[in-house]
This record gives sequence, C-alpha cells and structure tokens, in this order.
Amino acid sequence: MSTMLEVAKKAGVSKATVSRVLSGKGYVSEATKEQVYKAIEEAGYRPNLLARNLATNKSECIGLVVTNTLYHGSYFSEILSQAAKKLEDNGRQLILVDGKHSAQEEREAIQFLLDLRCDAVIIYPRFLSIDEMDDIIDQHKQPIMVVNRKLRKHQSHCICCDHKGSSFLATKHLIERGHREIAFITGSMDSPTAIDRLSGYKEALNQYNISVNESLIVQGKWTPASGVAAVETLLSRQQKVSAIVASNDEMAVGAMKKLNEMGISVPGEISIIGFDNIPTAPYLSPALSSVKDPVSEMISEVITRLISMLDGGYLSKENIFTSDLLVRNSVIDGPYIK
Repeated sequence: MSTMLEVAKKAGVSKATVSRVLSGKGYVSEATKEQVYKAIEEAGYRPNLLARNLATNKSECIGLVVTNTLYHGSYFSEILSQAAKKLEDNGRQLILVDGKHSAQEEREAIQFLLDLRCDAVIIYPRFLSIDEMDDIIDQHKQPIMVVNRKLRKHQSHCICCDHKGSSFLATKHLIERGHREIAFITGSMDSPTAIDRLSGYKEALNQYNISVNESLIVQGKWTPASGVAAVETLLSRQQKVSAIVASNDEMAVGAMKKLNEMGISVPGEISIIGFDNIPTAPYLSPALSSVKDPVSEMISEVITRLISMLDGGYLSKENIFTSDLLVRNSVIDGPYIK
C-alpha cells in the first residue's frame, strides 16, 4: 500500500502539502492540487482513516448500537434504512455494531464506536438500564442519543414511543367494539417494549372494569412460531376468547395461521390486532389490523438532534411519539356490542 510520502515524491511536493490537500485545510494552489490528486490516483493511495480521525477529531460517521434480536423483520429494516438515508443526506456514514446479549456487551459496543472516533452514537438498547445510559452520556463528550427508552436525567438525549399508550389504544378499540374476553400475546419479557405493551393492555381492561384473566395472557418471543404456540396454549386452557392482541405482527400472523388450521374463523370467531404494521399486513386475508409506531419519524428526529448537538444547536425536551391504530378486516364487532 502506498504511503503519503510516496504520493508527495510522485507529485513533487512536501508531505505537508499532500496532507493539506486531503484535509482541505490551508491554502494549496489549484495546479498543485491537480498534481497531488493525479499522484494519489497513480499510486493507489488510500488515507488511513483512523489516523485521519485522530488528527482532525472528526470521522463524519455516526454509530448505531442495536441488539441482534432486532435484526430480522421489517421493524429493523426501517430503522436501518431510515438512519442510513438521513445520514447520507447530511454527508455522514452509518456504522452498525451488534449489542449482542447483555448490558456489558452493549457497553462494549458503545465503547467500540467511540474508540473508532465516531462523531456521535445512537443506542437502541435492550439490556442497559435507564440509569446506566444516563451515566454513559455523562461520561463521554461525544453526543449520544437513546431510542425507544425514556431517560430521567438526559431527556433531550432520548426519543421514545408510547408503547403502553398504543397497547391501551388497541385494547380499548376491541372493548368498544364489544369484546370482553381479550387474550394477549406478549413479546419477550426481558424487553421494555413488551413490558409496556402488556401494561397498556391491563390498564385498558381495568379502566373498563374488566378483570384481568391471567389465563388469557401468553408469553411469546416476537416470532410467528411463538404466535402459533400461543394459540395452542390458549386453546389448551379452554378459555373463551373473542379477540387477541399480539405484541407484534409476526406473532399475529402465526396466531392467524394456527386459528385457520383449527377451523376457527378470523375475524368471524376471533378478532386480531398486531403491532408494527409490517408491509404484508394489508395484503393478508383477512387484512391485519395493526398499531403503527412512527419508526422513521423517530430515527429522523434522533439524527436531527445529533447533528444539532454536533453543531451546538438547541435541543427540545419533547421526546414522546404516539402510534396510529390501523383498523382492517381482522377486527369485527364482538358479542357484547351495544
């Protein structure tokens, strides 16, 4: 691999001149720039990015830490594509790092990105506590934004969705459509999102004076197979069910498949609502009702705030995004409709 010194010799200039051309700092005549660029091309020279980052204290890169449990499905695709596009529009690159399976590994992923001299870091945490994330923000000068969790100390550094409120909304809709025996399929219960969605379901039942029946609550794992298993569990408990709220669309799809196999009509006998509004939701038969989280809007706001931090701009503390309930053919009126 060619060195900067070899480029300088080929161009007939000093190493310092080559450095000024590459960094864009300091005056260099257009004729000399052309000589240097020609020498770079002929020599096949590629700058050492880490060395450049150390020298300039800027990388034009933003890091994103996401646990690998989010790597599948449209939800992660939307996060990644929106982040990459928004950063590209702002002349920056995205670096993705796996947060793996523990709070310690999430901390290590964050530190890895900071060691790479990323200008800022986005965290989509699964295991780190709120206090730990507040401490991480305190400990580092690079801007850090947290997605999908509400911080106590650094409220301007987080963007989150009201998952409890959106689950309340979905359950409330079913109750107002005449359903009372409403089952709930949770996500993995080590997930704050799953905990919030279960809480919203229970709160809606309580508000309408409907007793929470624990036999109607089944734990899932975000996958279609766990949606199938959840329906098998519900049927084995011989509980009366007129509607199901599944904590994501993939589990809802699995639930619909199993109900169809058992000859149970959706929505004729059981109505279903999911979350995330996957691209295939409107094209299923019946079309799946779903709660749409504003993922693109949230990621866009995160990056806008990071860029504002890097430029010394003002940060708002308004950080809660609300979801939309998209009612389709998988929901009809229940047996208690007035």
